[in-house]
Amino acid sequence: MGWVAQPAAAGVAFGLLCLGVVTWLPALAGVGFALERWRVDGDTRCFTGVFVGWRRYWRRLLPHSALMTLAAVVAISNLSFLAGRSGVLAVVLFMIHVGLLAAAVTYHLALAVAAARKPSGSAAGWRRTAFRLAFTSVPRGTALLGAAIAAPVFSLVIPAGPLLLGTTVPVLVGLLVADRV
Repeated sequence: MGWVAQPAAAGVAFGLLCLGVVTWLPALAGVGFALERWRVDGDTRCFTGVFVGWRRYWRRLLPHSALMTLAAVVAISNLSFLAGRSGVLAVVLFMIHVGLLAAAVTYHLALAVAAARKPSGSAAGWRRTAFRLAFTSVPRGTALLGAAIAAPVFSLVIPAGPLLLGTTVPVLVGLLVADRV
């Protein structure tokens, strides 16, 4: 039961912290921090652990998070514009945007994992580690992106499952993938 309850508790805390819109990346790193402590040390305080992790990461990750929130808004508005167009150029630009969003999801998931595994590190070190984790191995990158896509879909059977487990399960998969590096 703990394998569902602890990630779900972390998901609730993540949802609360994301009410600030641009706080999603420090909150995601906080989820990684709490789940790593749960996996390694057996700490079952995942809900409060996300807030503890968020306090560790918000200063270093908030500027990146704000910039990426703006980039995501631009990319989504471009996608909505391109979805109503036809022609080869529109399809090519649409697919480029989809690829960039997939790369961004993979990278930011890896960034949260890198920060969770080394909380005292620097933001530059986390970015280097995240890049290596996400893009230097096809199986690792595919596992991260696959978890980010599959977790919300497969958690639909649980009421509010995508909200509770849609972000925490991919982070947990990322932590497991990072163990094998």
